[in-house]
Amino acid sequence: MEQVKIIECPRDAMQGIKAFIPTEKKVDYIQSLLRVGFDTIDFGSFVSPKAIPQMVDTAEVLAKLDLSQTRSKLLAIIANTQGAEMASKHKEIQYLGYPFSISENFQMRNTHKTIAESLITLQEILDIANATDKEVVAYLSMGFGNPYGDPWNVEIVGEWTERLSNMGVKILSLSDTVGSSTPEVIDYLFSNLIPKYKHIEFGAHLHTTPDKWFEKVDAAYKSGCRRFDGAIQGFGGCPMAKDDLTGNMPTEKMLSYFTTQKASTETSPMSFESAYNEATKIFTVYH
Repeated sequence: MEQVKIIECPRDAMQGIKAFIPTEKKVDYIQSLLRVGFDTIDFGSFVSPKAIPQMVDTAEVLAKLDLSQTRSKLLAIIANTQGAEMASKHKEIQYLGYPFSISENFQMRNTHKTIAESLITLQEILDIANATDKEVVAYLSMGFGNPYGDPWNVEIVGEWTERLSNMGVKILSLSDTVGSSTPEVIDYLFSNLIPKYKHIEFGAHLHTTPDKWFEKVDAAYKSGCRRFDGAIQGFGGCPMAKDDLTGNMPTEKMLSYFTTQKASTETSPMSFESAYNEATKIFTVYH
């Protein structure tokens, strides 16, 4: 049976919401997700409170989580070396997620750095991760094309994969930041990159509109991807991307897809249902 890793992203679901979600509510929600059996929970970020005020309480949330009964690992997003230093102080966090854009315009918008500066930052983050026993997940933002007019093709994505791989990145998640990916491009990238870089674990962080989820997941899975990011009910998206939010990949849709493909996600349907209800409670009040 094929094994598929699901990375559940409550951080991505919450970060764009203007009204502050109380810390206790975040804790309850993430706690319900920890019971499901996801491979990883992308639970918070150590970034500037000015940029993402919703995530200002990440350390506080972490301190209140009960991790004694979960198989899920924790991932925190960081945008610079300072964030990596803060995140690396917490032994409960296994993964540091760093969004690295191959679109110069988007990299500036997202981290206020040029790509050249971002490479230096990435190296510093890898050094911190190695020293503190963490792993870096690099998100190749704009991995499926970009709306900013920067040059894009599979060769460019391949070049960046090569560079990041040479620096020591072992997990590379291709991010469809604005939902512009098509099944053709998804298939083209994964079926070219996965066989070529066997030592890299490729992931799909896909954003989608409600009618396009199936073709995107199907293309990624059938071209060899076994690591998928999602958020229950497709909440959230990137507040740094275009202004009309294309949602996250809905986790419930992916789970039903992998069930039909007879692939194992090691998740518990009952615990998932309870987390789904928690999501409804939070996101009907805060949106």
